Amino acid sequence: MDKFTRLEAIAAPLPMANVDTDKIIPARFLKTIKRSGLGVHLFAGLRYDENGAEHPDFVLNCTPYRDAQILIAGENFGCGSSREHAPWALLDFGLRCIIAPGFADIFYNNCFKNGILPIVLPADQCAALMADAQTGANARIIVDLAAQTVSRPDGEAFAFEINPFRKHCLLNGLDDIGLTLEHAAAITDYEARLDAAPWRPAIPAL
Repeated sequence: MDKFTRLEAIAAPLPMANVDTDKIIPARFLKTIKRSGLGVHLFAGLRYDENGAEHPDFVLNCTPYRDAQILIAGENFGCGSSREHAPWALLDFGLRCIIAPGFADIFYNNCFKNGILPIVLPADQCAALMADAQTGANARIIVDLAAQTVSRPDGEAFAFEINPFRKHCLLNGLDDIGLTLEHAAAITDYEARLDAAPWRPAIPAL
């Protein structure tokens, strides 16, 4: 998993509340267990018409937001089913940070496991960032995980809260597998001692 330390990027505004995971990635695209290739289907019902052509007025189809790495969203983002494909699709598109007044719990947890930083800020601060994002490429937002701040283009900074363990994992690029591998030496030592135990039956060679 890629580390998340400091991100200065274009932010895309999505002023919609209760965006569920089926809207983020429709169920018909859940046939794969691969994490790559899902970005093209992100917000498919909003981005494309019935013939697969892009809606020219949807934010992620517009310049400069095709290159956005931050999404400013509405309340209760990621509600609905628990599909992990939702953060996979967001990440594959290129989004590393979602800022909203609130998230659905399961989606919020899945973001951390996949290298996305979900930030909860008060509604008035989200509204200010939404307005910044709507000005386009000149409004680059800075997210500093170590300092736990989101900075507006004018320099005003908003502080955010994050669980210390989740912060540690993102700063060091540690998913569940990475956390386990941090203890690789202890695991190897334990297995060696287990193999040498006198009560352990010998395993015949194949």
